[in-house]
Amino acid sequence: MADNFLPRIPRSIGSRRSITIIASLYNEELVNSLIDSTNNELTRIMPNIAVSIYRVPGAFEIPVCAKFLLERSKPDAMIALGVIIKGATAHANLIASSTTRSLQDLALTYETPLIHEVLLTDNAEQAKQRCLGDKNRGVEAARAAITMAELFAQLKDSGSSAISRNHPKANG
Repeated sequence: MADNFLPRIPRSIGSRRSITIIASLYNEELVNSLIDSTNNELTRIMPNIAVSIYRVPGAFEIPVCAKFLLERSKPDAMIALGVIIKGATAHANLIASSTTRSLQDLALTYETPLIHEVLLTDNAEQAKQRCLGDKNRGVEAARAAITMAELFAQLKDSGSSAISRNHPKANG
């Protein structure tokens, strides 16, 4: 069942990793729960992990903060946390779409894993399930961030020539 899917717990093989969390202050109770579950899972998997948390007013401000931090530091991965609850207008969809596109562009430009858990929900009940309940997306975000940080560390260590040699299409 897709709703019950949770990525497996990554196996930490690297040295100390740094993860940056950027979280919205909007829907604060829900986002605080996401932060707590993300941080708890990160430190459970990798006790010596360095986690930095930055708060911004809303989801729309997450990408500009991410860009600022990516230009000045090089975290092993970044996690974006927020909750957008749909209302009677298209505003929520516009914010969610813009945020998603901007986060993807930043991840590609800076070649840094950027885990997107800015949730767009139909109603407050869905938001509570994904932030306070057993479908908590913070745990998923933590596991994805560590998995990607470890993968990128392995890729960097192996060098690009090793990557292309091992790719099936590289040899004709």
